Amino acid sequence: MASIYIRKAQASELEQVFALISQGKKLLAQDQIPQWQGEYPQKADIQQDIDKGETYLLILDAEIVGTATLFQANDPNYEQIYQGQWQPSDKKYATIHRITVAPQYHGQHLADFFFSNLTSEAYRLGFREVRIDTHAMNQRMQHVILKQGFSYSGIVYMDGDQNDQRNVYQLFLG
Repeated sequence: MASIYIRKAQASELEQVFALISQGKKLLAQDQIPQWQGEYPQKADIQQDIDKGETYLLILDAEIVGTATLFQANDPNYEQIYQGQWQPSDKKYATIHRITVAPQYHGQHLADFFFSNLTSEAYRLGFREVRIDTHAMNQRMQHVILKQGFSYSGIVYMDGDQNDQRNVYQLFLG
């Protein structure tokens, strides 16, 4: 049986994490999804996440096969929601951002394992709510998000740009 787990990324792993993000960007471009196209995310974004201890790696048989950031502060992009609303909460939540699994591992349900472990980590850190967003065209990610028990909440604009919309989701941990 394969050894599979998550752990925090180390500063020395920046290039590996960025390579995974770059692969994710290419996949989104192939699917004609405008998310992650252009300058974002940059190495500086990833470095900052690693420095804050918020970047996690999915490890399969000692190989890094996925990455995600578990933000532990409220996301300013989530303050104003459109065409929906957040479910009532204590307003303290973690957010899963920049999640990707290497394309050669797609179809193995590793994203399910990764999400489960990220939500467990959020719970361990004291969060009882997790949020996530994705582009409306990113059907693959929406499927995974909904399969993990998240509920659709509405739409947010990234950095206030009405042309850069994301569907947002919310999950409460008991």
